[in-house]
Amino acid sequence: MYIPGFNTFPDKQEVISFMQKYSFGTIITSVDNLPVATHLPFLIEEKDGQIIISSHFAKANPQALDVNGNTNLIIFTEPHAYISPKNYEKEAEVPTWNYIAVHAYGKTRLLNGEQEHLDLLERTIKNYEAGYFSQWQGLPDVYKSKMIKGIVGFEIIVTDLQAKSKLSQNRSEVEKENIIHSLSESPSESEREIAKYMSSLKKH
Repeated sequence: MYIPGFNTFPDKQEVISFMQKYSFGTIITSVDNLPVATHLPFLIEEKDGQIIISSHFAKANPQALDVNGNTNLIIFTEPHAYISPKNYEKEAEVPTWNYIAVHAYGKTRLLNGEQEHLDLLERTIKNYEAGYFSQWQGLPDVYKSKMIKGIVGFEIIVTDLQAKSKLSQNRSEVEKENIIHSLSESPSESEREIAKYMSSLKKH
């Protein structure tokens, strides 16, 4: 990903927090020079200094056959905002787009056996809907086993983390304030989120 110096993300922990907040990402693999993508909910954890990303495919998804042992890409991105030239001090300006994106590359390992898959499902439940966990625990083991037979779980140890925070860092303070004010008043939640991220940069 092309990342100008002024668009680098502040620090690793903020990158991890961003991925955890916007954890519905896209995994991209390539077979015979043809890119293939699947949209999945991911678990993002840091263990012993390594970032580990986990999820599962439906077993019927042919992409599940292509990930094992290969270097694959997961993209996390969510809030974005159109930036109008009306926010700038000069008339000779053009529109642009503000956004945050993270590209995580890493080797993929398929999970082994029912227990590893069960652990993945239970960690996923606790992450996305902890209140459902007691209901899940009460389901028959035969039902859980059937569910597990229909998925292919995997984990990726991230080897290259690229994060871009394009938030008008190269504009004047007046222009930044104009943009923050404009986006804060927007009916779009995504644009209001960008305004919050822009405001947070001032605290660094």
